[in-house]
This record gives sequence, C-alpha cells and structure tokens, in this order.
Amino acid sequence: MRSIDLPDVQSRPSQSNFKLTRVGVTDVKKLVHIKRPGMKSAAPLVVKMDLFVDLPAFQKGSHMSRNLELVSDIIDVNLQKPVSDLESFCAQTAKLLLKKHDYATFSEVKAEADYFYDRTYPSGKKGLEPYKLVAEARAKANGEIKKLIGIRAIGMTACPCAREVIKTIGKYDSKDIAPTHNQRNITTLMIEVPGDDKSVDANDLIEIVEQSFSSPTYSILKRKEEGQLVFDAHKNPKFVEDVARDILSEILKKYNNLPDDVIVVVRSESEESIHKHNAFAERVTTLGELRS
Repeated sequence: MRSIDLPDVQSRPSQSNFKLTRVGVTDVKKLVHIKRPGMKSAAPLVVKMDLFVDLPAFQKGSHMSRNLELVSDIIDVNLQKPVSDLESFCAQTAKLLLKKHDYATFSEVKAEADYFYDRTYPSGKKGLEPYKLVAEARAKANGEIKKLIGIRAIGMTACPCAREVIKTIGKYDSKDIAPTHNQRNITTLMIEVPGDDKSVDANDLIEIVEQSFSSPTYSILKRKEEGQLVFDAHKNPKFVEDVARDILSEILKKYNNLPDDVIVVVRSESEESIHKHNAFAERVTTLGELRS
C-alpha cells in the first residue's frame, strides 16, 4: 500500500506571531504504581494529569499527541515497573516533554490522585480516610527543574468573630464555650522537593494540615462523637487566615533541614455557612522568606 505524506499543520508559521505560555492537554487519566521506600508493595493510583509546553511565536500549533504518546510510553509500556513517588514521575515526564517538543523552552506537568491514609476515629477505631495527593513539576531547556509534592484535605473551622459576638450579646461566662457558625475548610499544602531528598512525605503534610483546622473531619462518626467533635472545634475557633499561618509555622519546624530557596504553597478556603461567599487565604513563598 502506497504511503501518504500527511501535512504537518502544527509546524506551519503562526499568523498572529504571539508566544503562548502553556499549550497542551488536560485531564489525562492513567494508572500509576507508586512504591516509596519502606513500602512492601506498589500502590496503584488513578492519576489525572495536565501536560503543557510553551509555544514559540513563529509556530502555529503544538504537537499535543506527543504528550499522550509520552505518558503511554512511560506508564503503559512499563506497567509492572513502579515509580518512586508522584513528584519524581512528574519531573521525569516534564524533562521528556522538552525532548518531544524541541521548539519548547518550558514544560509543566500537574498530577492529582485520590489518596487514602490510615486515621484513628474518635471512637478509637481505625480506618482509611480520603485525601487528594497533588504533584507538580516544571522543567526548562537549560536543565533547571523544580518538583513539588502536596496534599488537599477537608476539615472544619469555627468562626472566632461570631463566637465573641454571641458571648457578648448572650452574656456567656468567660469559661463557657459560646456557639458560633461552622465552615467546611478545604486546604492545599505543597512543598518543593529539592533533588532526591526523601524527607518530604505526603503523610506528614496531612498531619500538618489537619492539626491546623479547628477540628479534623471524619467519614464515620456516631452521635456522641459528632457532638464531641463540634464541641472541640468550638473550643478552637479559627479564621481561614489562622489555618494558613498555623500551617506555615509547622512547616518551618518540620523542614528546618531544607534550603532557603524551597518553595512553599498554602491555599485555604472556608466554605461559609451564613454567607453566600467563601473565605480564602494563600501564601506562596520560600522557606528563606518564612525564616526571615
């Protein structure tokens, strides 16, 4: 059968002549096997990925199928070969993207997966609670690469402002726990992992975030435990700003061995119960800035 020489439309000149920062594919789902040091067997994760490169001003389009081919080569062909961690997998993919797209000077890979962590419920029983495992990697043509690992957790905050107002107008004793309104808080914490450092672990990030809420939340609670959780949260009221700042404080204590240029990202959002808007706090910084 005679082969057909198909046109490469993407490589044609751009008519508008503008550079684009990120061009690529989103919501690519793959089964990735993770085997961190100390794990007896690999853990399968259903990972949702976004893969981007920059596009020079002179080129019409990016060869997006190369992104999908690359992920397939890494994962599907080597299905029995687990990766050490999600952030390193993203970094490897970001570096290879630049080889696939020789016109690109920058690549970025983002990944997200459901993650289950063993927790102790207020009843004393143990069970697996759901979180989100997130990772990012950015690579440049000069060889520079940055990789970040993080988690997203759901907890509870109790409003300090409303509690103080209710204490005043309700004439509560200073020792009483006045009622207030609650918020469902969703917080993402990410930290850069320099080189092959293995001191940053997702489980530790979960612990840091959950202890920064007014209270953690749980999938299984009996009536008495529900009441105790609400009571404990109201003893520990927090603004969304408090959650973000408490996380930053714990990050400094936990990772005092990491260098100053390590990136830290905290995003916290409290879904309001008495307002139609939400409350949000964020800090994107480095360990050096926090230490100063």
